[in-house]
Amino acid sequence: MNADRITIILGAILLTPLIAQQNLETDFRMTGRTTLAAFEAQRQVLQQSSAVISIGQEEIAYGVVVSANGHVLTKASELREKEKLTITIDRQRFDKVEVISTDDEWDVALLKVDATNLVPVTYTSATEIPQGTWVVVNGATSRTQRRANIGMISAKPREIQPSGGLALGIVIKNSSKRIELEKVTPEGGAHEAGLKAGDVIVAIDDKPLAKIEELSNALDQYKAGDKVRITFKRDGKTSTVDVRLTAKTELFDISANRNDEMSGDFSKRRSGFPRVIQHSVMGNSQTMGGPVIDLNSHCLGMNIARASRAETFAIPSAELKQLAARMIDHQPSR
Repeated sequence: MNADRITIILGAILLTPLIAQQNLETDFRMTGRTTLAAFEAQRQVLQQSSAVISIGQEEIAYGVVVSANGHVLTKASELREKEKLTITIDRQRFDKVEVISTDDEWDVALLKVDATNLVPVTYTSATEIPQGTWVVVNGATSRTQRRANIGMISAKPREIQPSGGLALGIVIKNSSKRIELEKVTPEGGAHEAGLKAGDVIVAIDDKPLAKIEELSNALDQYKAGDKVRITFKRDGKTSTVDVRLTAKTELFDISANRNDEMSGDFSKRRSGFPRVIQHSVMGNSQTMGGPVIDLNSHCLGMNIARASRAETFAIPSAELKQLAARMIDHQPSR
């Protein structure tokens, strides 16, 4: 009954001209009660296998349940005040949340709660997800109920290059004839590695550098999330650290374009991903991290970035499955 009902409703939506759709009764629109009722099986998957991540009363992200004993994947860059995180899975709230590890390349964090008998997502076995495939994702949630949003795959899988290029998280003195740091940007890789204003970079991955242009050219071969070996001088002493690379737009205030201004609340990190699928479901930064479900209730991937007014990116299921296994296998022993 569900499959037939979904087919009828989706067919009506596709065949009805836009002007006529604007005059549809509320219950029969994309977010209407009658339409959403046809997706109750998929909503139940979201209810059991997606997590709501909060700080106090504020929801900051969703998550994907990837093990029965409490492992959850989510979007790493949305997490803050990590010691204050709570997670709700189905109707059960967990007040103790451990951030096990993060993967900078994918912007994913592995969380752990003390739980048993959770219902992890079932990954799709499909290797290709055609454009036009219908998907269901988390919408706004109530205290106890997940809600569904409906859309479709709207582009072919692809790599998303870092917007604006890559950055170490540093500002270099313009007047200096050497690569001397004027400022180290908070939350950037250089700050994490302990670089400070006044340090002078002399090599990257053991290749000597003398000019700013040489540093920029050296970064071209890397991707967001990669780490580079930076050799620098401070107070006459030479040291080496590993520095995480990020997209420039994550660290520096780059003026928004018209599309951004129309987009509303998009993700802070929305580029620099090795491979994504794209769908049309509207959302914001707080609705990222949850699963993308097909009409067979299988997981096609995990929402990773609200990129623009018309683009939401998700990590494909094959990569997500591998990521989950790798991060769980390499978590610290207890």
